[in-house]
Amino acid sequence: VPALDLGKLGDSDDESDANYKPLDKQYPRLGPPDTTSTVSWGTPIHVPCVQRCTRQQEEKTVPENLPAPSDKYREKYKQYEVEMKENYKQFSQRVVEKSKGNTPPQQRVVEKSLDQDPQPNEGDDDGLTALDEKALLQQCYISKPYTVQQSMRKLEADDLAAEKRKQSVVEQVMADQLSLRAVISDPQQNAKIVDSHRQTSTLPGPGTAPLRFRNRTLHETKVKTSSTLTENLLSSKFRFDARILTRNGRDACRELIGFFFAFDNSITIYEYRHFGKNRSNALPFIQKRIYSHQSGRRKGKQYVIRDFYVGANLTFLTSEHISLPESIKQKRLLTIRITDVDEEAKYSLLDSSADKHHPGLSKQEIDDRNVFKAVQGLLLEKLKKRGVRTLTGLGKHFRQLDTSGDGLLQKAEFKKAMALFHLEVPEKDFKSLWLILDQNCDGYVDYGEFIHGIIGEMNEYRKIFVRKAYMKLDPNKAGSVAMIDLRKFYCARKHPKVISGEVTEEQIKAAFVETLQEACSVPSEVSYCEFENYYEGLSVGILDDEDFANVLRNSWGI
Repeated sequence: VPALDLGKLGDSDDESDANYKPLDKQYPRLGPPDTTSTVSWGTPIHVPCVQRCTRQQEEKTVPENLPAPSDKYREKYKQYEVEMKENYKQFSQRVVEKSKGNTPPQQRVVEKSLDQDPQPNEGDDDGLTALDEKALLQQCYISKPYTVQQSMRKLEADDLAAEKRKQSVVEQVMADQLSLRAVISDPQQNAKIVDSHRQTSTLPGPGTAPLRFRNRTLHETKVKTSSTLTENLLSSKFRFDARILTRNGRDACRELIGFFFAFDNSITIYEYRHFGKNRSNALPFIQKRIYSHQSGRRKGKQYVIRDFYVGANLTFLTSEHISLPESIKQKRLLTIRITDVDEEAKYSLLDSSADKHHPGLSKQEIDDRNVFKAVQGLLLEKLKKRGVRTLTGLGKHFRQLDTSGDGLLQKAEFKKAMALFHLEVPEKDFKSLWLILDQNCDGYVDYGEFIHGIIGEMNEYRKIFVRKAYMKLDPNKAGSVAMIDLRKFYCARKHPKVISGEVTEEQIKAAFVETLQEACSVPSEVSYCEFENYYEGLSVGILDDEDFANVLRNSWGI
């Protein structure tokens, strides 16, 4: 075999067998490899070029006597053809999406009206602005994010974690209350005759307990008891979950679990806290005591079983609880909202208590609710498509007016704000509403209560998802979330317009961030009340609770 010259292996367009010269005259030229023939690299070729090319064409001709392809082969070929067409279609869609993402903002479908002024006092009060259109994109994000099996697994995991949390709090409550009394070892201890002298003289064996743990009776203990509670008395109770009504994000995300004891109508509330990933503890938040209403139509009346239902408020004086956080003690009243109640235990206690025939709501409370429903019914239709802009704008406007930071504003300021945001209410209804909210008759009302009074608020089932999403964004409970972190967590992959190819994920995310930034006092971060106001406005246009829950499930992966 002659030496191989790598420079001669590359074929060129002008290369032919006529101008080719072999390296050594002793050996004839070697032809290129041919898979259709039996000629190898080392075999001399003595056939002329024209004859060789003709013979290669003859050998590559398919014989006519080949059998027809089988059905299995045809099916495989059709499947291969369909897959190739589908892959090409997906590739062309990705190319179109990339080209859309690279277009200038003024040419995009979602941002076609960015130059319009989003201020509430411009144009017709029913006209939609650019912010309204971007907020409405979130309302169609209601598809189910998980399959039935995935949802069942997630619900079982959540239920198991919640049950473990509640059980640990119950054990802590029982331990705290029973530790105030002495231990009674045996109900029939007085009937037993124990030879104490013989026990003291006999040395204990290796399997016996120390003397201080044996025969401990109530008569022999020197512990001074401050309570006569027993486990049977403490067992007549029902549990309720609660949260704090506040604009402070750290306090709003506190997990509270309370208990109402039927034997003396006392209340205690514990806070369930996490310390790291694997450590948690239940700490007393409201000490066990008999409490009364501190505001509302029932001010001064003692709490009873019927006062505990989902959506009810419990009010406490902060001056009576020294251990409360400083952020809570800044206000005179602590308002706690009940989010869940153990209905089975509640009604079993209600059947056996004297509160069974309690009249329930008074006539004044029913009239108050009717006034709220009348005012909210007038504004509900107007806010269906511009709820986000109105709710977030009102909150931002009131925060700017609240220079003292106590959340209290005067009647004239509320009227001016309602005119600014086109929330027209008859004067008669406004006076009735103001008399209900201004219970102290001092001319000041908390602007959070005023917004909830004229517009309403979403139910506790929806607020659970809002709090869960915010707690995922703010795991350290700092009270605010950076806008950069919020962009990282937000997911628009399952949005119907993204799936159909009308818009990209980045466009949906940019629309959400822009509408939320418009509500923020500081554009670089989002507080809890600003986050809640956004979804309060979004909730106005979504009738079904599960649709609203799916919006947060899809967006935040909760």
